[in-house]
Amino acid sequence: MNQATTQQQSSRQTAKRALVTGGSGGIGAAICRQLAASGHAVLIHANRQLDRAEALAAEIVAAGGAASALSFDVTDADATRAALEAELAHGAIQIVVNNAGIHADAVFPGMSATQWHSVIDVSLNGFFNVTQPLLMPMIRTRWGRIINISSVAAITGNRGQVNYSAAKGALHSATKSLALELASRKITVNAVAPGIIDTDMSEGSFDADAIKKMVPMQRAGRPEEVADLVGFLASDNAAYISGQIISINGAMI
Repeated sequence: MNQATTQQQSSRQTAKRALVTGGSGGIGAAICRQLAASGHAVLIHANRQLDRAEALAAEIVAAGGAASALSFDVTDADATRAALEAELAHGAIQIVVNNAGIHADAVFPGMSATQWHSVIDVSLNGFFNVTQPLLMPMIRTRWGRIINISSVAAITGNRGQVNYSAAKGALHSATKSLALELASRKITVNAVAPGIIDTDMSEGSFDADAIKKMVPMQRAGRPEEVADLVGFLASDNAAYISGQIISINGAMI
């Protein structure tokens, strides 16, 4: 048996089903590509941009990977559970990347209740709605990776983002508590907190001069750099890393 055959068999043995919420966006798409390149079968979630998720799935399949798109609103508990139960009929989902999130920025005195609740609903309630139905099937396999995409704003705070910082900060606490609950089942739970990343969502928020002043590395991060970190946390090599909030921000903090 040659080395290439051994590596192929190893890849098949470790391949898992992976769900990436918000998988059609900049960071989400990079994560989907990275997980697919690692041999996992990727479920690319979208809410309003199913066409982009389907195009990404087709791209991954054309490159020799395994991917499919699905759509549901993570804030709708019943719709989310129904969509996930349909997928669970095909086997456990052992890698979950909670990447879905929205911004509705405003200084707190002028923030509306809608702005507050919508951001909390997607990032925090969405985490519950997606993750909780997947846990028992994952626990039965005695292997799992839950990776929550957070933000530097949850660590440092940010003007105009009390709602976003609150949602992501709560996600940090949930990450640590859930890691304690699942550690004996060989399931890790971590959060990745990016700083300024070059995506459509951040475009226009910071110009080049502002980034040079804010980021010691004097550039924005690339989605692929975040995806590489997520890919490592999703691997067997990260089996002893759990309950951690891992920043990736060019030395901002």
